[in-house]
Amino acid sequence: MTAAIRRTVTFPEISMERLKSMLGAYNGHLKQIEQRLDVKITHRGDAFYLDGDIETVERAEALLQRLYQESEISSQISADVLHLMIQGSQTDRDFMDDSEQEHTGLDSVWLQTRKGRINPRGANQKRYVQRILQSDISFGIGPAGTGKTYLAVAAAVDMLERNEIQRILLVRPAVEAGEKLGFLPGDLTQKIDPYLRPLYDALYEMLGFEKVAKLIERQVIEVAPLAYMRGRTLNHSFVILDEAQNTTPEQMKMFLTRLGFGSRAVITGDVTQVDLPRGQQSGLAQALRVLENVHEIHITRFHSRDVVRHQLVQKIVEAYEGWDSEQQRLSAEARAERKAKQEALIAENDSAADAQHI
Repeated sequence: MTAAIRRTVTFPEISMERLKSMLGAYNGHLKQIEQRLDVKITHRGDAFYLDGDIETVERAEALLQRLYQESEISSQISADVLHLMIQGSQTDRDFMDDSEQEHTGLDSVWLQTRKGRINPRGANQKRYVQRILQSDISFGIGPAGTGKTYLAVAAAVDMLERNEIQRILLVRPAVEAGEKLGFLPGDLTQKIDPYLRPLYDALYEMLGFEKVAKLIERQVIEVAPLAYMRGRTLNHSFVILDEAQNTTPEQMKMFLTRLGFGSRAVITGDVTQVDLPRGQQSGLAQALRVLENVHEIHITRFHSRDVVRHQLVQKIVEAYEGWDSEQQRLSAEARAERKAKQEALIAENDSAADAQHI
């Protein structure tokens, strides 16, 4: 049993406005931290008294410090922002000490867009962004809601604004692996728009509708289905392949070999959500095995604890992960049982055959 401790955290000379921002309406922020971390927080003036086991008290203290920093730039900290802070505190090595943050460089990882600064939440997101900015090819693998695509688009916008690249290409497998767009009504834009809408949404949020429209018109930003990448060589470009789990091995190889000079590629997807026809291997799953020992290629794996959407989304992802694990366990047990029965039947037949010879 972990020993309970008490720790006092003080914020000398904190203004009443910042204190209100930290506490939330009716001390709502403190109550949320208490509920989520199983820690007791008592507040008197500029002092906070934390009671609980060592791990939860340290996390609560780190959250209070983060709230204090946030209160300097925001007069009202929403419950959603606090939720993301708490979620980030659950990721590995997120609230490391300052010297370790500085050593890894994760403390200074952020992206700048026309609409403002984007700060990755949690160590895994920071590591992902850092790898994108430093590597020619990066993979972001994990469930929906972990920020894989959003952060990749933000990194592309950041580099475009700093003139480090000349254009952004956002591609996605449309409809199915075969991308049979001809069976859908409308012209090319009308056919592919529903499948590329999440990418447009991210661009609109970061650059604004009018700016995105102008950049698309000038072909600085191009959003297209994966099939239309064949035969092209992409120089000085930032290319993002989203929903990559729905590519075939041939399509994945085709995409990876499009990369030209001064370009970088980010591939995102969730290997547990493959929509390919039964029996068709995922190009993403194969690429992860083939390229795992290529040191210049970095793979960041996200988990349910990295989900940065509504708290319920994280619980849903965790529930499905638990279900999948249980089904895999039952399937393995069933296979082992069938194998044992087959071996027993073979042994029985061999014994019967030996008896006949005797």
